[in-house]
Amino acid sequence: MKTVGLIFQLSTQLIFFSAGLIYFIACEKPAIKNFQALHRTAVIDPDYSDTVIPPNIAPLNFMIKEPGEQFYVEIRSTRGPVIQIFNKEPVIQIPLKRWAELLSQNRGEAIQFLIFIQDQTGQWQQFQPIQNRIATEPIDSYLVYRLLKPVHNLWGELGIYQRTLENFDESPILINQTIDKCCINCHAFCGNHPDRMIIHTRGKIGVSMLVATNREVTKVDTRTRFNSSPAAYPAWHPNGKLLACSVNKLVQFFHATGESREVTDLASDLILYQVDTNTVTTVAPISSPDRMETFPAWSPDGHYLYFCSAPRIESFLTAGQRDLGQIYDKILYDLNRVRYFPETNSWGELETVLAAAETGQSICFPRISPDGQFLLFCMARYGSFPIFLPSSDLYLMDLTNGHYYKPAINSPQTESFHAWSSNSRWFVFSSKRRDGLCARPYFCYVDDEGKVAKPFVMPQKHPRFYEHFQSTYNIPELIQEPVKIGWRTFSDAARQKALVARLDSRIKSVEEDEPVESFWQPAPHQ
Repeated sequence: MKTVGLIFQLSTQLIFFSAGLIYFIACEKPAIKNFQALHRTAVIDPDYSDTVIPPNIAPLNFMIKEPGEQFYVEIRSTRGPVIQIFNKEPVIQIPLKRWAELLSQNRGEAIQFLIFIQDQTGQWQQFQPIQNRIATEPIDSYLVYRLLKPVHNLWGELGIYQRTLENFDESPILINQTIDKCCINCHAFCGNHPDRMIIHTRGKIGVSMLVATNREVTKVDTRTRFNSSPAAYPAWHPNGKLLACSVNKLVQFFHATGESREVTDLASDLILYQVDTNTVTTVAPISSPDRMETFPAWSPDGHYLYFCSAPRIESFLTAGQRDLGQIYDKILYDLNRVRYFPETNSWGELETVLAAAETGQSICFPRISPDGQFLLFCMARYGSFPIFLPSSDLYLMDLTNGHYYKPAINSPQTESFHAWSSNSRWFVFSSKRRDGLCARPYFCYVDDEGKVAKPFVMPQKHPRFYEHFQSTYNIPELIQEPVKIGWRTFSDAARQKALVARLDSRIKSVEEDEPVESFWQPAPHQ
């Protein structure tokens, strides 16, 4: 069979047709006559090159960004059949079943994309192979994220969705059209598993936290006389019975040039929500009147609560000054931790893990790998809202020795929220590197020595997807199994009357008749 200079051996191949593409699955390489060998790799988009990929990831479909009349791609590894794709368009969509078989048979091996292009004269050109490696360790099979438009003052349509990373299936967990278009903000899971999770909502249906345990959903109002606004930025203790959350007074303002949006925290503390007793409490090390505490994260053994902390906003203001525009970029956050003893529900002394005075930058979003070895965090030039800051980059700390470094995975644009896979070999993070506007989920492999591979964007069924999809992926979280609670169950729970959390009697509360201005306001969605 001869097709535009390609000779295929029918006896060794299976041919099938899909969406205008011809797929050839062969054991032997087809002969391409009179090709010109080039001394560079082809430009492809997304850039799936020189990286490490999971053995259970969906096909890395891509566009060939080279001029040509016809395009031919071979995908091969050490074992198994070669995947051959021929197309008159530069669209490379890899058959799912054959791709999964190739990855499964070649864990730990290299995988090559060999690209040929025919020019207008009929001459075929062969590019240098694009090389990747298939990891032996899989990534958690599901990613949960919030989708919303990248605007600063309206959220419109948004929702929490889950995506199967082994294929392209996406389904809603909760969409705001079912709850009067209210805002859906933070979501969190206990130990990369959906059996215990929470979703925060606010709007016409009230400000609440939807607590899901064993397929039952309870709507909770976490506001008390101590915190007159609800919990935000949640983190589950590994025992599944305790949530650490922040309470914040965040204000948004705007610049005339550059990145128009700015978010600053005027006051914050950490609170603890006890799930079984529906109780809000706190302790002195995480709710100091002289500090602003935020972004809690538990160590995987449950013995340390990590968080970020900065001096209270008043310390940056001179006498009589109330101009936030003069001080917002002076606020830097330290990374702290405090020891927790679950057996006795008692606390140790406050420790500084990494000081802003040492780094010269502000530290945000600490997340510890499930094996307890690594701590991944953001550092930006200032503040506690890195999602709007192009200066925000990712850093990795080895908790066995306290050494940290900036891996070569960052871009000139914003790198922000991140989460670990349950085996500690993968993490996902949000990055605006494609266009500076919309955050996309990127994945990285980390070996046991802390070396981080080149990030790659979440694959999509059509490789032009990110050119046209104008929503941002927010708060990506990796989980091992899908969320089995349907969106109708979450929606019904969100419309119910909330269970009001009670305040721990040991916590000093604001007197009901005391005419004080509240320090607490709901945190805006990221």
